[in-house]
Amino acid sequence: MRTLAILSLIFMFISCNSKVKSNRPSFLIGNWVRINNSPNTTTFENWDNNLNGFGYTIKEKDTTFKEILTIEKVKDTLNLKVTGVNDSPTYFVFTNQTDSSFTCINERNEFPKKIKYWKHKEKLYAKVSNEDIELDFIFERLK
Repeated sequence: MRTLAILSLIFMFISCNSKVKSNRPSFLIGNWVRINNSPNTTTFENWDNNLNGFGYTIKEKDTTFKEILTIEKVKDTLNLKVTGVNDSPTYFVFTNQTDSSFTCINERNEFPKKIKYWKHKEKLYAKVSNEDIELDFIFERLK
């Protein structure tokens, strides 16, 4: 019985001192180029180690779209913060997450209301949608 109590104490000590796994989606980190673009258009997403992202689209030689993306905690909940598109930042609350994917929503936003990212093999996928429109993005890591 004494051995069981000692083992229990050791297990509790080890459990309390072990590092908690971060739930930040580190699979995003890297420089990505979209491979399913419209003709004459190239889209990039670049994510740093702090999960700050920058997305932009170039058509011929002109930048036609850009956004700043940030994964941040708000009241202990992860959010995808998007700036540079609307007058003020738009927050999408994480509703589902695994080691290689996440889904976030903002029902008040006109488009998109839902954003999903996932990584499969060596590709990064994203889907932005509302009730009527769904756009798919497929990215490869820049070499």
